[in-house]
Amino acid sequence: MARAPSSDQNNAGLVARSPQGDNAAPLSITEISSILKRTVEDRFGHVRLRGELSGVKRAASGHLYCALKDEKAVIDGVMWRGNAGRLAFNPEDGLEVIATGKLTTYAGRSKYQIVIDSLEIAGEGALLALLEKTRLRLEGEGLFAAERKKQLPYLTKTIGVVTSPTGSVIRDILHRLADRFPSQVLVWPVLVQGDGAAGQVSAAIRGFDALPSGGAIPRPDLVIVARGGGSIEDLWSFNEESVVRAIAECTIPVISAVGHETDTTLADHAADRRAPTPTAAAEMAVPVRADLAAFLGDLGTRQSRAIYRPIELGRERLEARIKRMPAREQLLQPQAQRLDELSERLRRGLTDRAAEGRTRLAGTASRLSPRLLSRSVQDARARLNNARLMPQLVTRPMAEHRTKLDALARLASQFHPEKPLERGYAIVRDSAGVAVTSRKAAAGHAALGLQFADGTLDVAAGGGSGSGIAQPPQNEAKGGQAKPALSKPHVKSAPKRSKPAANPAQDDLFG
Repeated sequence: MARAPSSDQNNAGLVARSPQGDNAAPLSITEISSILKRTVEDRFGHVRLRGELSGVKRAASGHLYCALKDEKAVIDGVMWRGNAGRLAFNPEDGLEVIATGKLTTYAGRSKYQIVIDSLEIAGEGALLALLEKTRLRLEGEGLFAAERKKQLPYLTKTIGVVTSPTGSVIRDILHRLADRFPSQVLVWPVLVQGDGAAGQVSAAIRGFDALPSGGAIPRPDLVIVARGGGSIEDLWSFNEESVVRAIAECTIPVISAVGHETDTTLADHAADRRAPTPTAAAEMAVPVRADLAAFLGDLGTRQSRAIYRPIELGRERLEARIKRMPAREQLLQPQAQRLDELSERLRRGLTDRAAEGRTRLAGTASRLSPRLLSRSVQDARARLNNARLMPQLVTRPMAEHRTKLDALARLASQFHPEKPLERGYAIVRDSAGVAVTSRKAAAGHAALGLQFADGTLDVAAGGGSGSGIAQPPQNEAKGGQAKPALSKPHVKSAPKRSKPAANPAQDDLFG
C-alpha cells in the first residue's frame, strides 16, 4: 500500500515526483473509467427499476434513448435497436414503467446509465393511462370521427376475416354465416396476441384493401377483424396505433369484433361498426336469407296487387264511361255537316278565284298598248342618257330590258287591232271614223267606210234585209267641180303597215 505523504511533502513542487517508497503510478482517465465501468457492471449486472419515462426519443439507428425518474432522482437509459423493436407498446413521456437491465457507465460524459433489456408498463393502471392518452391523441387527429364511418353493404358477396385460423372465432363466424346467408369467406391468418401480432393484423387489413377488383383473388366487400375475449394485455395488439390507422385508412367497410361485449379497444373506435362478439359480427355482415326471401315474396305480391288494381279500376271506369258516351253517328254528324259546308265554300272559292284572275288578266292586257310601251322606252332611254354608269353596269340592265321589250313587242303586235286586216278582215267605221260593231248601228248611217290592210273604201249603207254596194265616186264633167257622193269626202289610201321587227334596233347610247 502507498504510504501517506509526510508533512514535508504537503507543499507541491513545480514538477511532480513520486514519494520515496511509493510504488503506485498515476492512472489515466481511460483507466479509471474502465475500472469504474467494470466495478459498476459487476455489482449491478441485473437490476429492475421502476420510474416514469422522460425525454423518450428514437435515434435514426433504431436505438431508444430515455430517462427514468422519480420524485428525487433521474437515471439515463438506453435500449438497443434489437430490444427496442420487440417492444409491445410505444414508449411515451410520463408513462410509468419497469425497466430490466444492467447499470453501466458512459466514459464520454462521466455518467452512469442503465442498458435496458426489457421494458414493461408498471401495472394495469399505467396501461389504462397509456391507452387513454393514445385514444385522445388519435381522436384529436379525427380517426374516430363519425363522418369517416362507411355504411355496411346490405348484401356482401365476399367477406374478408382477419383472425387466428385455429381458434373458435373463425368457426363461430363461418357457422353463423352458413345459417343466415352463405357467402364466400377469405381468411387472412394472423397472430392475435403477443409479439408481432399488431404488425400482422395491420398488414392483413392493408392487404385486403390492396386487392384489385376483378383480380384472381376476389376483393372483399366487407372486412371483419375478430378475436376472442381476454385480459387487457391479451387485447393490447388491437390498441396499437398501427392497427388503428390501418382500420381507419381502409376503403373497405370494417367490423371490429375484438373480445367480449365488455371489452373495448381502440380498434372498435376506428372501425365502421363495432360488434360485441364475433358471432354478432357475422350477423351484422349478412341478412337472414329466409327473411329476405319472405320479404321479396311479399314485395312481389304487393307489386302484382299494385299492378292489377289500377287495371281493374280502369276497366270499371271505362265501362261506366262507355255507357254514358253518345252513339258514333251522333258524334260524327256535326263533323259531316261541317265537311259539306266546307266543300261548298271551296267550290265557290275556286270559281271566284278564277273570275278574279280572269279580270286581272283582262286589265293587264288592256295596259299593253304601243303608246305605253313607247313612252316607257323613251323614259328609260332618257334615264339612261342622264345616267353616268360604268359600261358593265349599263349593258347588263339593257340586255334584260331588251329581252323584256322584245317580248312586249311581240305581244303588242299580236294584240294590235289592225293585225287581223292582214288576214282579210275589215273594220267598219262611220263618217266620224268610229268603229261600228253591230248591224243595227250600221243601218243608222247613210255612208260607211271599210278599212282594209292596204287602205279604206267608202260605201253606202243599204236598208232592209239586203245591203247596198257602194260604187266608186264619179266626178261630173259638166258644171265645174265634182261633188262627192258622201257627205264627207273620205278617199284616203292608208300606207301599208309593216310588221315590227323581231329585234328592233336600239339607238346608240353614246352616239
